[in-house]
Amino acid sequence: MEPRILLFIIKLVAGGIVAFLAILLMSKKRTVAWSFMVSGFLLSYAALVYDLLIELGVLTATKYGLWGLPVSTLLCAVLPAVCYITAFIIMLAKRN
Repeated sequence: MEPRILLFIIKLVAGGIVAFLAILLMSKKRTVAWSFMVSGFLLSYAALVYDLLIELGVLTATKYGLWGLPVSTLLCAVLPAVCYITAFIIMLAKRN
């Protein structure tokens, strides 16, 4: 088996466990901040699946680009971080 595909499989298994546990946590903690954290985890897992599908040739990246990067790839990289940033800002704002 090719090492890159094996690495993707390991990431998918670990990411699946994280996504499952994040959904379980969201059912216990129903706050906006935790919802953004869980959304970040789920978007991160979706980005991993998208990258795998591109790597396997099932999908192709969008032809539209920004700064030389496909928009879909850029969104997959940025959206989870935006969710985490939003969650941390909400958590920090509620502490004061």
